[in-house]
Amino acid sequence: MPHAALPHPPRWFSASQLHPRPTEPLADWLFDQGSLTRRLTALSADHFSVSPLLEGWQTLRHDECQALGAPEGSQGWVREVYLRGHGQPWVFARSVAARGALEGSGFDLSLLGSRSLGELLFSDRAFTRGPIEVTRYPAAWLPAEVREERLWSRRSCFVRDALGVLVAEVYLPALWDEVGRKPQASSL
Repeated sequence: MPHAALPHPPRWFSASQLHPRPTEPLADWLFDQGSLTRRLTALSADHFSVSPLLEGWQTLRHDECQALGAPEGSQGWVREVYLRGHGQPWVFARSVAARGALEGSGFDLSLLGSRSLGELLFSDRAFTRGPIEVTRYPAAWLPAEVREERLWSRRSCFVRDALGVLVAEVYLPALWDEVGRKPQASSL
């Protein structure tokens, strides 16, 4: 789905730049360094799934080019999915990699299908995770069925050699409903 050009794209903030800091459990979910896939799998009691929405070559957004150190207007592989618990979309995820870095890297994002990219990135020790940044995600960049203003999101870049894979995760209201039903999940 094409992304609307925004007059004021979101600013991404590190934990130290974000004031006031979000309350728990929100901060715990936003700044957790572990695998979100594993955390969602545990929260859903193994009723976790990935639903691909879009995959293919696109022109990357300005903020994505900046985060990847790619020239403005670069082409990249874009993958958008829902991370689901009990069939409900809990997280909208958008992962991108610049074409120049991806081609020849031996990493083929087109083969993932309904497998979790996060699980793959966390199981490959050659990838290192960069700092987590957060923002309120623009509703115009979300799929229509979950479009809502000011949803919390986070992103980080996973790097292996010259390849950077930027992963953005938007926390949807159904996730917070589930977390509210299971308060012990916030300490996972």
